[in-house]
Formats: sequence, structure tokens, C-alpha cells
Amino acid sequence: MSLRSSNDAAPSDSARSGGSGEGNPRRRPVVWVVVAVSIALWLALSALGGPFFGRISEVAANDRSTFLPSSAESTEAGDWVDRFRDSDAVPAVIIAERPIGESVTDGDREWLESSVDAAKGDGVITEPLSPPIASEDGSAWQIVVSVSDATTGEDVSELRGLLDDTAPDGLEHFVTGPAGFTADLQEGFAGIDGLLLLVAVAMVFVILVVVYRSPVLPVVVLLTSMAALSASILLVWNLANAGFITINGQIQGILFILVVGAATDYSLLYVARYRDELRRARTARAATARALRGTAEPIAASGGTVIAGLLCLLLSDLSTNSALGPVAAIGIVMAIAAALTFLPALLLLGSRWAFWPFVPTYREEREKPSDRSTEVFEEKGVWPAIARAVRRRPRTVWIVMIVVFLVPLPAAFGFSASGVPQSELVLGDAEARDGQAAISRHFPQGSSSPTYIVVDENDVDVVASEVSVVPGVDSVAVTADTPRGLVEADGPGTVDTDAVTLIDGKALVEATLSEPADSIAAEDTVTAMRERLSTVAPSALVGGETATDLDTNTTAIRDRTVIIPLILVVVTVILMALLRAVAAPLLLVALTVVSFGTALGVSGLVFDGIFDFPGVDPSVPLYGFVFLVALGIDYNIFLMSRVREESLTHGTRAGVLRALVYTGGVITSAGVVLAATFAALSVIPIMFLVQLSFIVTFGVLLDAILVRSLLVPGLIYDIGRPVWWPFTKAIPRDQ
Repeated sequence: MSLRSSNDAAPSDSARSGGSGEGNPRRRPVVWVVVAVSIALWLALSALGGPFFGRISEVAANDRSTFLPSSAESTEAGDWVDRFRDSDAVPAVIIAERPIGESVTDGDREWLESSVDAAKGDGVITEPLSPPIASEDGSAWQIVVSVSDATTGEDVSELRGLLDDTAPDGLEHFVTGPAGFTADLQEGFAGIDGLLLLVAVAMVFVILVVVYRSPVLPVVVLLTSMAALSASILLVWNLANAGFITINGQIQGILFILVVGAATDYSLLYVARYRDELRRARTARAATARALRGTAEPIAASGGTVIAGLLCLLLSDLSTNSALGPVAAIGIVMAIAAALTFLPALLLLGSRWAFWPFVPTYREEREKPSDRSTEVFEEKGVWPAIARAVRRRPRTVWIVMIVVFLVPLPAAFGFSASGVPQSELVLGDAEARDGQAAISRHFPQGSSSPTYIVVDENDVDVVASEVSVVPGVDSVAVTADTPRGLVEADGPGTVDTDAVTLIDGKALVEATLSEPADSIAAEDTVTAMRERLSTVAPSALVGGETATDLDTNTTAIRDRTVIIPLILVVVTVILMALLRAVAAPLLLVALTVVSFGTALGVSGLVFDGIFDFPGVDPSVPLYGFVFLVALGIDYNIFLMSRVREESLTHGTRAGVLRALVYTGGVITSAGVVLAATFAALSVIPIMFLVQLSFIVTFGVLLDAILVRSLLVPGLIYDIGRPVWWPFTKAIPRDQ
């Protein structure tokens, strides 16, 4: 049984079809063995990795404190706080309130106490951390309990269900505090294993059907993407399970999107080249060999650039950032491998009929380069028309584009990314947020998450005194061996030091803030507290939820200050090596930075003026920069590698126009696919992902449609041969 399609030539014709040698009968079995092994290997990886799609959340952590470096002050304080609690449980606040004008009753208190006892008996909570406390207005009860850190989301869900089933009529109740916010965050990420992937794949499938007008190719490309994703998840899950990396929901979502988008982009590039080669080669095997030679370098180089940029994140002090580097790099490696092995094997197996109903046929006639150079710009179609417009007025084209990009650029300098309150991280309904609002109506707003200060036993009184006068502090107490476990501190000398609990010479001071613990105002209070204590008690450690948020934001700002310049340097060096030039890479990187600034400026205007977001996470600009610059360079590489290839024969100006015609469609399609996959992130109701989704989606479309189609071609055409400085000798002069 012959494996050649009806369009394949006889063995004797193979030398004329490209000299790849695939027509040699001795090599045929080897080719098909390689095809069979490649397909079998990727199907096996898909089978092994598939079951982990729904399990990756098992090894994800969403507690912000787990991502801070051990040297962070709040981390050190947290270690001491766990010792005072004798557990690593997370506090949850239950608040029950009557409508305004009504008072809570003793029956409400009894219900609250019995519910807590029942939850403790069921193992839902570990212990109550305080007795029920009545609000001054008499309309609410509040009690603090602790839930297991390992199953915070499940425990809080069960606690909420228990309260719902037994609550007295007319009594509103909420579970909030650190455990409540963590549970809401986990619930927000719940759709990542299913909904996100389903939406992303559906969007990509529709785009591929429009691009290819074929029922077969979209399936083949998506099979390639899903195989790469399965292999990535398999490796990432096992690394996280072994403790080598720490991941959270946002890393998980980005991994899904990045692999599907990148693998599809690389597949688009290969398929476009393979289809061209099928028209020039007699056999599918010859076309495969040529397509691999033409795409392996740009795909590997573009993927390598993305990987290098991502690995710069390893220098981050936030483990959520440093973990994204290797996790996303693993995804890109699998995307490259699948696009250059699995996809070619599947297409070779299907021969030309994978493109049905528009099957590319072999053209016997071979045009001379000079004839083809003229014809390509006179053909009908969008890209030849754009090429002719660039040739006629190159300087006008790139100047107009620069002006368009510069208009929103000033807004980028006003883009504020100083942090988002924890209560605003989840979009839509969130019980913990509603509970925090209820606390604010009846109690000091920071009572759900006190700030903890770990101090030497000799400094207890002075620290309590100094902290109590810091603006924004409502009350101060010290952990003690008393029935309530606390000794109130109202000023100098008011602490009964004989009752204070000591562990290895340390005491624990609790400060209740007057503002919500996750607010910027609360962070300012913690900053003032640290500054005041640095002189009177230098060894004091300030921790708690507010301090954790503050340290996280501060560290994220440090990370982007260090990592963004490093990524620019790495990307520039790689481009210089690939393009064998200095001028062109510097120019391309500069344009990419301008494009990123424009995307950031527009995003800032949209976030403030349309969505009215309460803030932006400090890591959003860093992630946006990593993806827009690294992935934007992808399109530079796709375009400029073809420009150099054509320039070696036709000169720079003709080369850039030919490259524009040949790659314009595939680059634009790749950009639309990548933008669509990142847009899918917005279905997860987490503010960080929604903001990142908009920045990257808008930036990628800007990059693929305007920068690569008009700005870069116009500028390169205008500059001409000097763009390859200082290695211009290899490039013929323009005619």
C-alpha cells in the first residue's frame, strides 16, 4: 500500500522537485517512522497530561503572603504570629447584622455561638479566636474564628452553607476576613480549568475557520495547541506538586492562554509556508522539508526570545512573578516543539488534502526572480495594495503612524499601578466584600484584619504607646494569658506586662486600624507605624494582611524597575544575533517600546474613564510589558527574517515589500489569534486578569495590524540598506 497521495510524484521526479532527497526509496520508511513516532509521542503526552487539566488547581496557592520573599518584614512577622497562634490557620470573621434601626438579640448571639460550635465539631473551623462582640450601635454581632490554611476555600464554603441553613429570620450574615477573601478568590479562579479554555479554544477555532476556509486545518492546528498544553500541564503540575515551583490561579490562566496562543501562532506560520511550498514542490515530503527549513529558524528564534524574556522574571523577589518565568517558558518550549514536529507530521500524513476544499496544486511553471518581483506588487489583494502604498509614500506612512502612536502616549506616564484593595480583586458579587462593608457599618473598619507587631518583651509598653498615637490606629492590644486573650493598651504604662504572652522573649501587639485593612489608607498607616517604630524599637516587625499587601506592592514595583530594562537588553541582543545587524534591532525594539507605551496609555484611559477600576496591581505593567515586548518581537522576527531573506537577493527596499506581501496575512492572522486568546482571560472575574487581558489584547492588535503592516515596512523602506548597519556588505544595493 502506497503512502503517497495522488499528487505525489514518482521517485525519479523528486530531485527536480526540490532536491530534498525524500524521493529516495531507502529514505521513505525512515520518514514514515519519524512521522509515526512523532504522532504517537504527542498523543501519549496528551493522554497523560489531559487528566491534569482539572487538577492543576490542586497545586495552586492563592494566599498573597506565600509569594513574598522570606526576607520581607511581613513574612518574618507572619512566622512569629503563627507561633503565637500555634497553628497556620487563617482567620475568618463572621458578622451578623439586623436592618438599620433594629437591635440584635441574645437569641442571635446564641445562634452565632451554637453555629461556631457546630462548625468546630464538623471540622470546618479549628477554633474561635474571640467571643462574640456586639457593636456599639447594638445592630451587629462579630466573632473571629480560624479555618485550616490547606482547605480555606472548602471550609469557608461549608461554613457559609451552615450559617445559611440555620440563620434566624431577618438576620443578615457574612463570612469575611482573610479566609473569606481567599475563598472568594478561589471561587473566582474556579472557571480556569473549564470555562477559560473552552472560550479560548472556541474563539481560536472560529478565527481559524475564517482564515483557512477549511474544516480540517483548524482541527489539526487546535490538536497541535492542545497537545502542547497537555504536555505543559503535565510537567508544571508535577514540578509544583514536588515543591520546585509555586503557582497560583493567575499563573495557571496565563499558562493556558499563552500556550494555546503561541502554539497557534507558530502553527499559522508553518502552515502558510507549507502551503506555499506545496505549490512549488511535487511531493508533500519535499514541501515539508522546505517548510521546515524556512520556518524552523524564525519559530525557534521568536520562541527563544519569548523564553529569554520570561526567564528574566526569575530575578523577581515575588515568587508569583519568578514562578511565571519557568512555567510560561515550559509552555513556549512545548508550543515550539509541537509546531515543528507534531503539526508537520499530521500535515504530511494528510498530504495536500488537509487543505480541502482549497487544495494547493503544484505549478510546473517557475518564474524568474525578477518577474516574480514585479508580479507580486501588481497582484490583486490587500497586501499587494498595502505594499504599493508603502512604496509610493514610505515616509508619509511611517510619520502618520508615529503621530497616531504618540497621541495617547502621555497617558502612559500617568498610568497608576499602586495596588488594588483585596476586597476589589474579585469582580461581581463577593460575600467577603459585602461582609467588609457590614463591618464598616458597625465596627472599626480594620477590625477584621488587625495589624500585628512582634516586639521584644522589654519594648511591649513603649511599642503599644507609640503605635496607639499613629494616625489611623483605632485601638491597640497585646496578646496575653487572659480569658479574652488580649490586654487593651490605652497609653504609656497601661499594659499589664505580667499577663503578656511571651514566646522566646517576644510579645505580640495587635493594632486595629480605623480604615479597611486592604485600603491604601491602611497601607499608609502601616508605613507610618514602621517609620515610628524604627527609632524606638528597631527590632519590631510589623505584619498582618495590610503589611503583606504593602510589601507585595513595594516588591512588585521593585521587580518591574529591575526586570523591564533587562528584558530590553536581552531581546535586543537576540535580535542582533538573528538579523546580523545593529541598527535594525535597535529600531525594532524602540518601536516595540513605543507601541507598549501607547497600549498602556489607552488602557489607563479606559480603566479610569470607562471601567472605573479602583486601581491597578503593580504587576500588571510588568506582565503586560513581558508579553507585549516578547510576543511583539515574535512578529518582528517573522517579518524581518523574511525581509533579510528577500533582501539578500532583491535588495532591502524590494525585500521589505516582498516580505510584507508574503507574511502580512499570516502575521495579522497570528496577531488576531493571540489577541483573541488573551481576550478570553476576561471571562475569569479577577481584576488582575481582566486588566492584563485588555492591555495585551489591545497591544497585540496594535502591533500586528499597524506596526508590522505599516510602521515597520514604511520606516525600513525609507531607510533602505543602511538599516543593516554595520553589516551591509552582504546586502545588495537597492535599485
